[in-house]
Amino acid sequence: MRRKIELLSPARDVNCGMEALRHGADAVYIGGPSFGARAMAGNSIEDIETLCRFAHVFDARIYVALNTILTDEELPEAERIVWALYRAGVDALIVQDTALLRLSLPPIALHASTQMDNCTVEKARFLEAVGFSQIVLARELSIDDISAIHAAVRVPLEAFVHGALCVSYSGRCYASQYCFGRSANRGNCAQFCRLSFDLVDADGRVIERDRHLLSLRDMNRSQSLEEMMDAGVSSFKIEGRLKDVSYVKNVTAYYRREIDKILERRGDAYERSSYGASRLSFSPQPEKSFNRGFTDYFLHGRGEQLHSFETPKAKGEAVGRISRVGPGFFEVDTKRTELANGDGLCFVDNGGKLQGFRLNKAENGRLYPTQMPEGLRKGAQIFRNHDRLFEQLLSKPSAVRRLAATIALRETTTGYVIDMSDESGRSISLLFETTKESARSPQRENIVRQLSKLGDTPFEATRVEVETTGERFIPSSTLADWRRQAVEALLSDHRKTRRQELRRKAEENTTFPTENLDYTANVYNKEAAEFYYLHGVKTLAPAFEKETPKEAVLMYCRHCLRYALGHCPRKDGKQLPWREPLSLRLPDDRAFPLDFDCKNCQMKVYAPR
Repeated sequence: MRRKIELLSPARDVNCGMEALRHGADAVYIGGPSFGARAMAGNSIEDIETLCRFAHVFDARIYVALNTILTDEELPEAERIVWALYRAGVDALIVQDTALLRLSLPPIALHASTQMDNCTVEKARFLEAVGFSQIVLARELSIDDISAIHAAVRVPLEAFVHGALCVSYSGRCYASQYCFGRSANRGNCAQFCRLSFDLVDADGRVIERDRHLLSLRDMNRSQSLEEMMDAGVSSFKIEGRLKDVSYVKNVTAYYRREIDKILERRGDAYERSSYGASRLSFSPQPEKSFNRGFTDYFLHGRGEQLHSFETPKAKGEAVGRISRVGPGFFEVDTKRTELANGDGLCFVDNGGKLQGFRLNKAENGRLYPTQMPEGLRKGAQIFRNHDRLFEQLLSKPSAVRRLAATIALRETTTGYVIDMSDESGRSISLLFETTKESARSPQRENIVRQLSKLGDTPFEATRVEVETTGERFIPSSTLADWRRQAVEALLSDHRKTRRQELRRKAEENTTFPTENLDYTANVYNKEAAEFYYLHGVKTLAPAFEKETPKEAVLMYCRHCLRYALGHCPRKDGKQLPWREPLSLRLPDDRAFPLDFDCKNCQMKVYAPR
């Protein structure tokens, strides 16, 4: 059997979701009215129902992120929302709180959010056994890690391939809650990791000053898609439920193109999970959308530079280096990049800070900023983080998606039959009883033309057949009416034959991999606690949001500052040039001690002591 491959795109709102589908997404994930891990990206039930109707024509799916941890008081409202989403046609929920497994829910499929810290074979087996239909893997996993999990479970695996990175393992970051009272596990992350810090040693010596030491580049795994498929990934997820629609259009279209190349070559092993071809009016280029530079982030182990210490802001695409600086202008040694008036450019100054400016005029190879930035120097690398012409192109309708359809008109004894089918395998036949009228001139061309006019319907006629006894005259208005009825009948058949995926039945006597759980299990309500106790857990600490533990680890990171600064004891065995422990210090003098767990290749960020 060929494994179905899914391109999963984010949607801030219903319009963004529709554009993701038009640009090639097989599935879209979106926030519901509340309880999503992006609190600022909520949507009404009515909007989500509209998105479901649009998606289901293409057999594409809509997943709703309901992936925060819930209080006891919120559980009844969460239950009500789940029922409303199920009736709206939602295909699955992406969840974190295990309390949902104990509520009186409809039989809607559940996906295990990456917020559940899905890192091990044992955890994946457990999630499958308790009824999850898809598992969203931790971003930190390597190809070998993914392969091992795939060999151990039968449910599809979902993995991130593009977008912003959390420096901490998802679901195990408490810095925002500790510092600002805004819980990442409750959808209100304040992005502590994008702040600027000093790195100081045990003697108070500043090793790095005013640097974004926890800020990572953005993920881009487009060169490893086939390798990920072969390792067991079925759903390729783009991050970005807070991103704008041009980002979603561009990045979705790019990954659609790259995945299709693989499916065309590997059709014996893989097939697309939805139907419909997208036609674009632009060439997708991910480097033109918001990015801090790219990394494949541990997919092939530790090695490449994955941090972005200069800035948490977008750098964009590299343009070239400054070859000359003159009065009010500069020149760049680029032959491949056309810059335009209104472009946003940036560079890293001698102090290691990103400086941005707007291009007022590009003329005869000279670039004139609206205001000449300080520190602009010969040899500096210039980036473009806003391509005005590209953004203008994406601000207009930039893609259509159509199902390939075949239409046949056949003459019968009492009139005519129209048969219509599409690439999904659905088909209808409509009989139109009418008096037949002979024609003196050829009519086939007009009949084909009228039946092909599918306009803004989801269909595109790839073949139209006409079978009549001799030439028959059928008025164009009649043909248009028959065509409209055929389209409506086929759409109705789509709605009637489509079935929502049901929740997987949980296995009996399933035991959680460990008996003792600390605050990182994120248990915030009594139902979640009862869930774990029923699955063999003996001791259970409350969530960080409920009770701050002593000696709290605020972040668990694969990103390691020792390694990033070239002083990894495991790699080179050299003596460290500082006295530990190191700390990250904010401008308000709060210092967060670091612990380097070399055995597990992790860096831990502690609360101030």
